[in-house]
Amino acid sequence: MELDPDDPRPPYQQVANALRAAILTKKFLPGDKLPSGPELSDRFGVARMTVQQAIRLLRDEGLVVSRQGSGVYVRERTQRPVDLRSHLEQAFEQPEVWVDFAGFSGETLHGAITEPLDKIRDGRLRPESLLIRLLVPDPGQPWTLPAHVGDMSDSPAFRARAEKIMQRHTVGIVEAVNELAELGIVPNARAEIRFSPAVPLFKLYLINDTDAFFGYYPVREHNVQLDGEKTAIWDLMGKDATLFHHTADGDAESLGSQYIAQSRLWFESLWTTVARRMDS
Repeated sequence: MELDPDDPRPPYQQVANALRAAILTKKFLPGDKLPSGPELSDRFGVARMTVQQAIRLLRDEGLVVSRQGSGVYVRERTQRPVDLRSHLEQAFEQPEVWVDFAGFSGETLHGAITEPLDKIRDGRLRPESLLIRLLVPDPGQPWTLPAHVGDMSDSPAFRARAEKIMQRHTVGIVEAVNELAELGIVPNARAEIRFSPAVPLFKLYLINDTDAFFGYYPVREHNVQLDGEKTAIWDLMGKDATLFHHTADGDAESLGSQYIAQSRLWFESLWTTVARRMDS
């Protein structure tokens, strides 16, 4: 499992390719636990951070799922993995790029969009315009979910924790996009975050009005360290969400085209009415 020193691809991509091949050829079966990070680091002769990047790539592709305190497992349903990352990369090859996201934290989008943004920065991609809009729950308002397991009450401590995660990923995207505009690399580049008054039970990605990815958040009990003690929370497990892909095919009456059109209407209805700007 050693890496090829002559391979021009970054080490994390080589590790991801090797693990992906092992999963798709059934060397790792659905439900199997992958070797631990330190074990994979030793096998491939790379740093643990490199392994973490590779696992993140596979997770974004829907091939594996991370379970806190347990490890990384091959998804039970890997026969039809939905590759959000590759569709985003294809979208960024177009002159105009438009991505809308509605969901909980934007973590998956941040991971999938980092490489296309890097390619724009170093000149390998040159879109003429770039618009990214992020619709996430308002951490300043009580949530019905996630909630305490015992009495279903809101947890301000959990919201504060979730806000830090949300800020890290959504603000990271906004800063990266706005930097492209400030440097003059993409003249018309803009990213914006708005808060929804409702917590989403699903995540939605709309890409260039041609592709949509949709997945439900499973609700599971999750023990979280809050205020110095373990707290049982009914949590929304975004990493366990299976994404379904819909494509507009040019026929306005087709199921895929109607799905994307209605998803756009739904997103716009929240974005332009009850959603508030992050800095307002």
